[in-house]
Amino acid sequence: MKNSRLMVFAILVLAGILITQLNQITNLDKQLGQNKATLKQSKTSQKQSQTIVSSPQAQQDHVSDSTKLVTLFVKTFSNLPTLSYPDTLKGMASQKVINELTQTFAPSVTFSDKAHYEVPMVSIRNAWRSDLEYLVIVKSDAQSVAYTITYDTDKKQITDIS
Repeated sequence: MKNSRLMVFAILVLAGILITQLNQITNLDKQLGQNKATLKQSKTSQKQSQTIVSSPQAQQDHVSDSTKLVTLFVKTFSNLPTLSYPDTLKGMASQKVINELTQTFAPSVTFSDKAHYEVPMVSIRNAWRSDLEYLVIVKSDAQSVAYTITYDTDKKQITDIS
């Protein structure tokens, strides 16, 4: 009798352990999926870093081309009326940026009525990511304005301006 009670108790303990282990399988599957995603992201980042390290001249050329495009973009939107933004800036900037510029300058500011704007300074904040960040100074005889611009090298367009 005592042995059968001991046997039932052992079976219940083992069944409890088995159920606990089965419940942990779903959590482990989720962790595996997260770890695979992290590994994939790390491999992509490592590949980008290796490309930059192995070909710094190519990265420098890439940054130089992006800087020229950002400068052209700022000169373009600073010296044109807001009504022409959707057509003129298409392809240079995301629709979000074009809309933001149009809403900001539309009712009260028309650059074309004011003095000509020059872009005396374009400074890069971070040249080693796929999103390049620039600080751009635009000035006329009357005022100077600073913009922070994000250029996405994958999409090859400006994705944010503030």
